[in-house]
Amino acid sequence: MLKGLIGKKVGMTQIFDDAGVAIPVTIIEAGPCFVTQIRLPEQDGYSAVQLGFDEAKPKRLTGGQIGHLKRNNIPPLRFLREFREKNPEVSEGDKITVDKVFEVGEFVDVIGTSKGKGFAGAVKRYHFRGGPKTHGQSDRQRAPGSRGSGTTPGRVYKGSRGPGHMGNERVTVQNLAVVLVDGERNLLAVRGAIPGAKGGVVMIKGARKQ
Repeated sequence: MLKGLIGKKVGMTQIFDDAGVAIPVTIIEAGPCFVTQIRLPEQDGYSAVQLGFDEAKPKRLTGGQIGHLKRNNIPPLRFLREFREKNPEVSEGDKITVDKVFEVGEFVDVIGTSKGKGFAGAVKRYHFRGGPKTHGQSDRQRAPGSRGSGTTPGRVYKGSRGPGHMGNERVTVQNLAVVLVDGERNLLAVRGAIPGAKGGVVMIKGARKQ
């Protein structure tokens, strides 16, 4: 059975359990999604299910995108994502809702794009200690210091940690417990935080590390 949906991050709140303990949760508007294509090994070389999410005006899509969706009489959708699945038990054109896919108590992985922080220094980006705060230093407090060795190789290796663009990357948070499933409002609440800003598009999958 397909264990995956596309959704949007709504925000964080807290839910109280039967014992009165506050549980921090993230609310996700999960689905409804449409099955836009099923990938087959003999045809595409791998097995997957392509889902579409978030209806939009037709003028927001290209002609190729609209034609791709019209094959199965699916409305214009803004986001298409693929989920690797060998036995999805769904057909092209099916509409999938959150209450059909996930149950309270299950664990999921959430994939999203982290918040962009722009250009950041090494102290903020990689938690470098910085220079000494005494002995006459005036401008080395948040400097990274030396990163390369001297004679050999006499340079800084590629991929070394240092200042640069921070955030705006694909991030996966694993093993989040499903706390609430609201099929009427297409809402899913998971315990803890997920990547990205409010309104960001996320993929919700069944947890790989149960």
